[in-house]
Amino acid sequence: MDLRLPKLPKRRLLAAVAAVALLAGAGTWTAVASDDGPAVHREDRMMRMTGAGGAKIDTSYFTAGDPSKKRPAVLIGHGFGGSKDDLRAQAEDLAAQGYAVLTWSARSFGRSTGKIGLNDPKGEVADASHLIDWLAKRPEVQLDKKGDPRVGMTGASYGGAISLLTAGYDDRVDAIATQITYWNLSDALFPDGVFKKLWAGLFINTGGGCERFEKRLCEMYDRVAVNGKPDAEARELLAERSPQAVGDRIKVPALLMQGQTDSLFPLGQADAAAKAIRGNHAPVSVDWISGGHDGGDRETGRVEARVGSWFDRYLKDDKGADTGPAFRVTRTGGVDTTDGAAQLRGASGDEYPGLESDQRKIALSGREQRFENPAGAAPPAISALPGAGGGGLGRLSSLGVGVSLDFPGQHAAFQSAPLKDDLRVTGSPKVRMHVKSDSEDTVLFGKVYDVGPGGGQKVLPSQLVSPIRVEGAKAGKDVTITLPAVDHEVQKGHRLRLVLASTDLGYASPAQPATYTVSVQGGLSVPTAPGVKTAATPLPAWVWWLPASGAVIAALLLLTARRRTAAPAPDPALAEVPLRITDLSKKYAKSVDRYAVRDVSFSVEKGQVLGLLGPNGAGKTTTLRMLMGLIRPDAGEIRVFGQAIRPGAPVLSRVGAFVEGAGFLPHLSGRENLELYWKATGRPAEDARMDDALEIAGLGDALARAVRTYSQGMRQRLAIAQAMLGMPDLLILDEPTNGLDPPQIREMREVMIRYARGGRTVIVSSHLLAEVEQSCTHLVVMDRGRLIQAGPVSEIVGSGDTLLVGLADDVSDPMVDKVAALPGVASAVRADGGLLVRLDGTEAGSAARLLPELVRLELPVESMGPHRRLEDAFLTLIDGGTA
Repeated sequence: MDLRLPKLPKRRLLAAVAAVALLAGAGTWTAVASDDGPAVHREDRMMRMTGAGGAKIDTSYFTAGDPSKKRPAVLIGHGFGGSKDDLRAQAEDLAAQGYAVLTWSARSFGRSTGKIGLNDPKGEVADASHLIDWLAKRPEVQLDKKGDPRVGMTGASYGGAISLLTAGYDDRVDAIATQITYWNLSDALFPDGVFKKLWAGLFINTGGGCERFEKRLCEMYDRVAVNGKPDAEARELLAERSPQAVGDRIKVPALLMQGQTDSLFPLGQADAAAKAIRGNHAPVSVDWISGGHDGGDRETGRVEARVGSWFDRYLKDDKGADTGPAFRVTRTGGVDTTDGAAQLRGASGDEYPGLESDQRKIALSGREQRFENPAGAAPPAISALPGAGGGGLGRLSSLGVGVSLDFPGQHAAFQSAPLKDDLRVTGSPKVRMHVKSDSEDTVLFGKVYDVGPGGGQKVLPSQLVSPIRVEGAKAGKDVTITLPAVDHEVQKGHRLRLVLASTDLGYASPAQPATYTVSVQGGLSVPTAPGVKTAATPLPAWVWWLPASGAVIAALLLLTARRRTAAPAPDPALAEVPLRITDLSKKYAKSVDRYAVRDVSFSVEKGQVLGLLGPNGAGKTTTLRMLMGLIRPDAGEIRVFGQAIRPGAPVLSRVGAFVEGAGFLPHLSGRENLELYWKATGRPAEDARMDDALEIAGLGDALARAVRTYSQGMRQRLAIAQAMLGMPDLLILDEPTNGLDPPQIREMREVMIRYARGGRTVIVSSHLLAEVEQSCTHLVVMDRGRLIQAGPVSEIVGSGDTLLVGLADDVSDPMVDKVAALPGVASAVRADGGLLVRLDGTEAGSAARLLPELVRLELPVESMGPHRRLEDAFLTLIDGGTA
């Protein structure tokens, strides 16, 4: 297993590479020219260190622009198991932004020599100070004084820790920005005195084996691994190599970005760092990113942009640089099935709330309970799979699929009543327990589940647990348990379930069998951080590409002077129903018995995003044209908020639509076009909600320019503002994703979901089935003019009986046969990236039961989820037709 950060994307638009070997000196020099900025020059050299062991360190130095111009410097450290090569793209970007950037491979990684010291102050930290010495001698590097360069440090994981440590040992460091790193490595690997055995083993394995580490570290690992419990010497050895050891000396601006999907370095590590550095009166910002060492989205683009702004402010002294809020957290709203990425949005606060702010007491029920610690601590409960870089468990958790496993007789559970309101947990819940054991050494694992109505859905947020070692509990002992820090929304009607287990796959438990008795004292204290507010979802790129004239069509509907027939009276019972279609039919022109739409009926409720699906010729567009009043049905009825639809019907003022075609006056400005459109509707100016529409458009100063000067993207942004003027209650989009690339599609999806969340309704016709599956709450499937099926997406798609098990490595045929022979498995076959496992429908045939079996077979599981998607259901419904 590789603990390194995934390699960052290569820089785009590389135009030429010219390599020149230096005839004198210790390195090579490379010029990388790009057509979107100055050429970036890279100089590679080996440097001999003066610290412990005299290691040779492989470095790369990046600069761009005028070599005579002084600039601040940045040191970037890599993740454990990686090398300087992982950092090239970020280094080139920072160099192009006006920094002198130095990357290096830490001891024993890449081409560097020496033993791994886990950031030994006399080894890796001394190396970093030596690199700062070298930067101080570079003529292009800005100096604060002789020998003191203006320098910042950044890095993730191992590289983040070296940034913190160097700032504590070397006062020449001026600013730091760290990601998913540790404050106290002893607390990270030995939380509450419990050995985090899987992660510790991965450290040794990723480092290349024990012989690659300093002798003391190797001996310490062997000792703890055999005993299953850290001793004082082990804790002290790791603590002295941790930033906490010099926490009182870190007095520089610190941006601390920590991962939520991280059982190695959880959020509490950044919390401790923030408290200490802020206590030194230094500026601190905390950012909880979505991913972490257990996988998920590391938000590379956003994170690197924020790091750049942080250094602009504190290294370049750019007081106009936006360093972001004091606290930001990324919140997840599901998973993008097109690329596996999570759907993300940000929330922020003016102050970092810590992990215990604004506690809310949740009562827990449950009698005193007894459970066993089995001999050998087996079988173990399962929460996270440490190092599963694909983030499979966290991804399933974000989808509301519970895959954690607690064995009967090996845990106690206490549960709340159904919540009366939504509850956002932001921080570490706490609970007071009474623990009694027939053993002197007691280890428990605390976790809080989000349990859906009926108990069928059980999710462990971020797949995290808190280990607790309780000593001297034979006579009974009261303990306060601090549970994992998370940011998780528990919906109304759900329950919180506190579980205390005797085992966990990732940790070492006492091998001696024991009986534990526990009871809860008081309720669960849940931090809520009400000052942290979720931002409105950004609405940029997708709106740049949508067809431009839909709202003009809507205006024409209001202005049309077509002959009207007497409309049926409004139906008061449907006054709050956005759309009800009953027995709708439309024949083809000049046809007696051929129908474009025949006997179609369905309804749409407030807050829904309805997808209209069907192959070519299914009748989708004809249905939408009738809905918008553009053509008349031959039979049946369409009612919008209880009013019958006819061309020019007043209720169409509550409908917005996008259709193909341009419709702006090119000589007028963007704002003038919007004002003219709204004036043509005859509606009061105050009803336009112009500011809301312009905020969505995001055109800024361009609104004052003539539309003929607009790019296509700007025209589309203007179109979305025009269509949403007045914020219509029903929005119709006909094939809105035509011509969009994946990022733009994803942003459009967020807009539709956000628009409907406010109680409005969206109807979208699209041929991109995977996109409809993610965007829509409900579906209407048509074929040959008839309604085939209508209902919630989940019902139409169905759960399916086939799972796609993603694997990090290929497996042998005998191993595939072993999977096929597992209880509850009907078959197992190879597929791209893993195995397709079909369950047999019995009680044993479930994802929750399959996962531990795969783990016991030592399969390199990276992810697991349902294989059947909307495409499968759609093709089944229409007998293989194409949309």
